[in-house]
Amino acid sequence: MSAPRSGREARPRATMKQVAALAGVGIKTVSRVINEEPNVSAATAARVWDAISALDYQPDLQAGSLRRADGRTRTLGLLVGSVDNPFAGAIHRVIEDLAAEQGVAVFASSLDDDPARESSAIRAFLQRRVDGLILTTASHRPDYLPQLRQRGIPAVFVDREPQADGVDTVASDNRAGSQAGVAHLIAGGHRRIALLTDRLDLITATDRRDGYLDALSAAGIPRDDALMISDLHDVDAARAATARLLSADEPPTAIFSAQNLVTIGALHALRDANRSRSVALVGFDDLPLADLLEPGVTVVAQDPHEIGRLAAERLFALLAGSDAPASRIVVPTRLIPRGSGEIAPAI
Repeated sequence: MSAPRSGREARPRATMKQVAALAGVGIKTVSRVINEEPNVSAATAARVWDAISALDYQPDLQAGSLRRADGRTRTLGLLVGSVDNPFAGAIHRVIEDLAAEQGVAVFASSLDDDPARESSAIRAFLQRRVDGLILTTASHRPDYLPQLRQRGIPAVFVDREPQADGVDTVASDNRAGSQAGVAHLIAGGHRRIALLTDRLDLITATDRRDGYLDALSAAGIPRDDALMISDLHDVDAARAATARLLSADEPPTAIFSAQNLVTIGALHALRDANRSRSVALVGFDDLPLADLLEPGVTVVAQDPHEIGRLAAERLFALLAGSDAPASRIVVPTRLIPRGSGEIAPAI
């Protein structure tokens, strides 16, 4: 395993024996506390947990027979936004396939854009002694980064880049892709273009909003905050927001939906209002069966397979001892016209 990028040596992992010594108890008592077994007083348990915290001890949940002579467990931790999102699922699949070729198992978890759940997942991965991590983050500055560096555990971020030095990231060109999608609508004659996007505390949502604004500015179209709706995190919220826009006194003639679940919600609302053929729609990220709808859904497509492949290759290089500096790899998007984004505004 490569040394931490800071140049400091990885701190040796604390042992159960050290925890027992600090807490003034036996090793069996530490084991009982960790496994929440009975017959341990509250005061004793508190001393043990204080010692665990002070030493940053991580219980080894791997069976001893699975440990290798080199200390590796042949496992990776993978944290994605949500395993039921097709984009995250595609990244998961390619990483799992590449890891299998290396004889490595993948532990996967969803963070659901919740920093607390993200931190909990990281703790679980560390308890299982994973060799490395591929992570999506909901935090601008993840609080666990110093711990990973101290332990010498390599990590590669996908989809979202934390605001920290010395981190490896593989992500789509969100801003340029969004600008291209909105420019496509403008080229079709639209000027009242709505933006539907996720929470703006997520870097992907901010970048896609900025791409939308870039396209408007380049075309000389003034920003209209009434047409910009954020904090849409699921299909139902996007459906309701689209319905409100369509019922306004001056509804948009086109919609740019900046996330795949948001696009699905917009499609439902357009169908509900019988506006699928009169309001143009471009979505960011492709959808299953998008080409089979009528009209087909025009999208700015990401390449989750390439993102997953590049992230896995980078992580395996780090595990093999690569000392190459941290890099930010940007994967291009592509516009796929299918019909919905080519609907002209009503005269």
